[in-house]
Amino acid sequence: MSELMISERIGKDIIVAMKAREEHRLTTLRMVKSAMKNKEIDKREPLTEAEEQQILTTLIKQRKESIESFTKGDRPELAAREAVEIGMIEGYLPQEASEEEVRTTIMGALEHLAADNDGIRPGPKDMGTAMKVIRQRLLASGIRADGKIVSEILKAELNKG
Repeated sequence: MSELMISERIGKDIIVAMKAREEHRLTTLRMVKSAMKNKEIDKREPLTEAEEQQILTTLIKQRKESIESFTKGDRPELAAREAVEIGMIEGYLPQEASEEEVRTTIMGALEHLAADNDGIRPGPKDMGTAMKVIRQRLLASGIRADGKIVSEILKAELNKG
């Protein structure tokens, strides 16, 4: 396995950032490493690649929420700082899926659910069930997708009835 785990890449990049005296990058990477370490301590065993990706996704989501708050609060400099951190964190994740890839995954999941339900197509009430299946499929295929986009496309498809 020549491919390094995310946490190993972050560890190496922290050293590079220290040597280069890149303060913002260093504090961001240390925060990410700390979040992963805390999760590992809670779990009491090493994290899987999927769990590491989930932590990064959560950290990105938090930054996006902060950007929204800072923008509303007329603090563009803080919003810009959060945006830079998102860029740093996203660098450790697989490429985000295109809307078309997400739609294909959703359609496959819906067909699977319909087949399990005597060919009856899932409707709006099946949102939770469908979302679970879609998340598993995205995770299994290693595709990273924004939850909001997945939710919007799924809702539209379920409402077609």
